[in-house]
Amino acid sequence: MSRHTIALAQINPALGDLERNLALHEKTAEEAIRRGASLLVFPELSLTGYFLKDLVSSVALPMTSPILGRLRDLSQRIDLVVGLVEESSEHLFYNAAIYLSMGEIQHVHRKVYLPTYGIFDEQRYLAEGGQIRTFRARVGRSAILICEDMWHPSAAYVASIDGMEILISPSASPGRGGLEEGKSFANARAWETINRAYAQLFTCYVLFANRVGYEDGACFWGGSEVITPSGEPVAKAEYLSEEILVVEIDPAEVRRARTVNPLLRDERLDVTLRELERVRREGVR
Repeated sequence: MSRHTIALAQINPALGDLERNLALHEKTAEEAIRRGASLLVFPELSLTGYFLKDLVSSVALPMTSPILGRLRDLSQRIDLVVGLVEESSEHLFYNAAIYLSMGEIQHVHRKVYLPTYGIFDEQRYLAEGGQIRTFRARVGRSAILICEDMWHPSAAYVASIDGMEILISPSASPGRGGLEEGKSFANARAWETINRAYAQLFTCYVLFANRVGYEDGACFWGGSEVITPSGEPVAKAEYLSEEILVVEIDPAEVRRARTVNPLLRDERLDVTLRELERVRREGVR
């Protein structure tokens, strides 16, 4: 199994400006290619910005969009994970991330869990995704979970059972909890705990690509990182500043982790399904 050089694009997209953001994607991809990366992961809603509200319908893209055609062309040279508002054939709008490779869209993940609390209001403007699937990527069998999806362990569990070796998490996480001198935001520390726990529990790589910049008074904190299947950080981007984080990952690390900790081997899917069905049927006692 060969090693792979991957890049995380910790960028600051412009709210609602598709052309400007597309140019930023192309520029970032050229730099990642120059630095030897075979996969480049952009943050959540990287083509549009996050706090879109009533702009959702005006920036939504069908899969046949010429903008995505330019990214398809680019994916002949480097695999891409890109965040966008996807418009379905039924004219529903999804917070989505697409995986492009060899000129094709290989996988689409529609965000399953739409936060609608605090400063978040996604359910008012977007439709919920209803699937969690893994797919065969150049770096290994992968799953994409977008931001809030990661705060629901069931999503990562389903992906793990479906063969996940690489967990890709495009995110747009605003800082919460106060930024004390010499410390990160409280929710940044929580994210770092989740990333390390999932990597170790599901014996997979975690590729966390978070954005930076300000929108609607919110500060996106960055801190993109790559975590090994043993739960150890390989590389981490700075907080608050734009950066292209380039790192080498080794698929053999998945094998090593699963040899030492055969958690996936010992998983009792029959018990899980039976007990979930019981709780669904009977409710919580």
